[in-house]
Amino acid sequence: MNSELALTRPYPFARLRELLKGIQPAMEEISFGIGEPRHPTPRFVLDAYERAFPLFARYPAAKGTPELRGSIAQWIERRYGVKADPETQIVPTNGSREALFSIIQTLVDRHAAGGRPIVVIPDPFYQIYEGSALLAGAEPLYVPLSAENHFQADYSSITDEQWKRVQALIVCSPNNPCGSVMTQQHWDEVLALSERWGFTLISDECYSEIYFDESRPPLGALTAAARRGNDRFENIVICQSLSKRTNVPGMRSGFCAGDARFMKSFLLYRTYHGSAMPTATQAASAAAWSDEEHVRENRELYRRAFAVGQPAFNRYFKAPMPDASFYLWAKSPVEDDLAFTRSLYEQVGIKVLPGTFLSRETADGTVPGRGYVRIALVATEKEILEGTKRLEQFDASLIRPIERAY
Repeated sequence: MNSELALTRPYPFARLRELLKGIQPAMEEISFGIGEPRHPTPRFVLDAYERAFPLFARYPAAKGTPELRGSIAQWIERRYGVKADPETQIVPTNGSREALFSIIQTLVDRHAAGGRPIVVIPDPFYQIYEGSALLAGAEPLYVPLSAENHFQADYSSITDEQWKRVQALIVCSPNNPCGSVMTQQHWDEVLALSERWGFTLISDECYSEIYFDESRPPLGALTAAARRGNDRFENIVICQSLSKRTNVPGMRSGFCAGDARFMKSFLLYRTYHGSAMPTATQAASAAAWSDEEHVRENRELYRRAFAVGQPAFNRYFKAPMPDASFYLWAKSPVEDDLAFTRSLYEQVGIKVLPGTFLSRETADGTVPGRGYVRIALVATEKEILEGTKRLEQFDASLIRPIERAY
């Protein structure tokens, strides 16, 4: 067995099931725990998929069809105002989750001189970052995101000796779970570090199309790099997905784009990995990346959800409006976010995800996610309204401390 598997931890949702095991909620469950889009999948995407069914008779190409790569390149130019070569700088993937894992396996050189390689990870974080680093033989280095710093990473505590071992640095903007968005100033800081130390910047941008002001889409890594004169995107890779943008999480479709040198190695890894996107999925994905109207309609649905949910949750717990994404990063009324999660579920049937499950202890001994819960406003307006009404019946004085560790 791969001994590094023992270094990983159970996935947050498995831990949540264990945390709530045996509880019979007083009311029917309303789940805000999983960030799974529930809006309808656009009909035209399903039609494109159905028309492509005969293509299942062919082996798919790991590189993707020219039509898919072309539609992605056109979307990148429309969305980010930069050009990516569909032949050398774009690789379709089975969603951003598969891409984020595979990228680290491709990138990390565990035999490099200077000691065990480091992958820098924001904390709290999406657990794939940690698992991919550990299974590649790297050391995860957690950088805390705090309210005092507007949930932006502060890299000042990383020493020169550590920077020498950094092979990859992961950012997530819009951030999961905090909802913060990086400005050009934030990008300049991390890009300058990449230029100085030579590591690859991996930008998880799967929430980039869920935002609230149509005139202010979140800034992406490719745009920020081009503004600094790096229009070849050296040492930069972005990960994108249709899951949130188009409401097709089950289709498992996304892409990576960036440095052509890295894309060549990444494609080689995925060829051996056997993870080519099914050809019918590629056809449906090409249709999805070519249309923006359904994405604008999707954002409007989220705006309505937040108009209902955010003020109500913020009234009972500190749950400020995020810059983007569909999460509220809410301060628990007690520091024990596990106990709060259990009590909220037991008393009123509302399921949320404890911040502790999305976080690790950092060098200063703190756990940045502790004392927070993530609330995914992906339910219908009716469910959100019902959930917020139930908050009036929640009694924080009845929160019982957790006696066992999770």
